Amino acid sequence: MRRRLAEIEPEAGERASLHADDLPHGDVVAVYRAMGSELDPEPLARALAASGAVLCLPVVLQRDAPMIFRLWSPDDPLEMDAAGCPAPLPLAEDIDPDLIITPLLAFDDFGARLGQGGGYYDRTFAARPRATRIGFAFSDQRVDRLTTEPHDIPLHGVLTEVGYTPARKADPA
Repeated sequence: MRRRLAEIEPEAGERASLHADDLPHGDVVAVYRAMGSELDPEPLARALAASGAVLCLPVVLQRDAPMIFRLWSPDDPLEMDAAGCPAPLPLAEDIDPDLIITPLLAFDDFGARLGQGGGYYDRTFAARPRATRIGFAFSDQRVDRLTTEPHDIPLHGVLTEVGYTPARKADPA
C-alpha cells in the first residue's frame, strides 16, 4: 500500500512539511533519509532547519543496539551504516535529539506503529525515553488499531500530509 501511495502522492512530503509548526517543539530533531516508498522527510527537514532546529540522522552501528544520532544538514555527504541506510560520516558530531521523526508502515490513533521489523526505533526509543516520538507517514497508512508487543514503544503523535495528530490515550479495558 505504501508503494502505491508514494506513486500517487509524490508531493505528500512537501504538503506534510507545511504543518511543521504544529509539531511538538524540538531543539534537536532527528529525521531520516527516505528509502524505497517511505514518505520523504527532506522538505520537513528543510522547514525545521529554517525555523532554527538543529538536525541529525540516525546511525546503526550494531544491529542489536540502539541507534546513535549524528549532526546533519540536508546537503551533507552520507555513507551507508551497518543496516544499509544513508547516515552522516563518522566525523560528524554525535548528538542527542529531543524530537525523533520516524518512518513506519502503519499507525493507529493510540500511538502504535508498525515498523519494518528490525526493532531499531523501538530499541532507540527505549534508550531515549525523554525524546518525543513522532511518526511520519501518508494519512492512508492509518489503521483502526494495531496489536502491540511489550517491547513496542508508542508514538506521541503522527505527522501526515493532512496535518499533525497527537496520539490519543487508549480506552481503559
